[in-house]
Amino acid sequence: MPYSHHSHSGQFCKHALGTLEEVVQEAIRQGFEVFGLTEHVPRHRQEDLYPEELEAEVTPAALVAQFEAFLVEAHRLKAAYAGKINLVVGLETEYISPLDLDRLDVLLQADRTNAGRIEFLVGSVHHVNGIPIDFDKPTFEKALNSAGVDRIEANDRTEAFLCAYFDAQYEILRRFHPEVIGHIDLCRLYTPELRLRDHPQAWTRLERNVTYAAGYGALFELNAAAFRKGWSTAYPGREVVEMIQRHGGRFTISDDSHGPHAVGLNYHRLAQYMHDTGIRKLWYLQGVTSANGAGRMVAAVEADSEWSSHPYWQQLKTDG
Repeated sequence: MPYSHHSHSGQFCKHALGTLEEVVQEAIRQGFEVFGLTEHVPRHRQEDLYPEELEAEVTPAALVAQFEAFLVEAHRLKAAYAGKINLVVGLETEYISPLDLDRLDVLLQADRTNAGRIEFLVGSVHHVNGIPIDFDKPTFEKALNSAGVDRIEANDRTEAFLCAYFDAQYEILRRFHPEVIGHIDLCRLYTPELRLRDHPQAWTRLERNVTYAAGYGALFELNAAAFRKGWSTAYPGREVVEMIQRHGGRFTISDDSHGPHAVGLNYHRLAQYMHDTGIRKLWYLQGVTSANGAGRMVAAVEADSEWSSHPYWQQLKTDG
């Protein structure tokens, strides 16, 4: 079954392209059966805006209004295309400061009284010590150098950086139980060759996170965006996939597309990666009539057969 649980559009994200409807139409054209619409949750401080947002004179208040507009449009599309694709509507988390988590709490509580429009969460971390780690390499280096070794008794700044990342990730898992764990090792974006197991403090924290998320039934996304970032694998890398497998974690797939041009991008490479790492079964989200443990109306479902037997993947293999 072809699907993705993580996507963006230029209509609601300044560093993406195209409209949300164009993204949905492209997913339908490619034969996707499940597609997650997941714009970033609003950021609430002026200092957390990105350069393209500052240039466009976007304000934190405007981001809140933009997210509301996203929810309205996403559910319009969900109804309009119900006969052609199963759309699930969610959000991707941010954790820049504790304010982000507190505001997300408020947003989710309010949504539960407003028809439950937020059906699932992609639990992601994009900052360490308040600094973006996926904007560009100089900013990543700034975040790396901001890590305090003495604070966590780490062996070096790299380990301190990784520990701060995984601690932030754990806080999101603990507080919100996101249904999908987004690019779990994004902390290695500019250092894909880095072996996490060589940093024991960080490795222990990652294992804590994997164990916790697997324990409440989260899905770990295999995110194809890593290929367009220059990786030879998807997120997560092999050693992390192996850890998830050891702890009985369940996998889903995402393209993390930032516009219609990136829907399903590099899924042929993702297929090879899944084959090489021994992943045979995938899971996906679907709406349900009773709330899950986090109070949201969605549940994880195991695909009926091995992913490789679906005609979509057979066609990708032929095209490749």
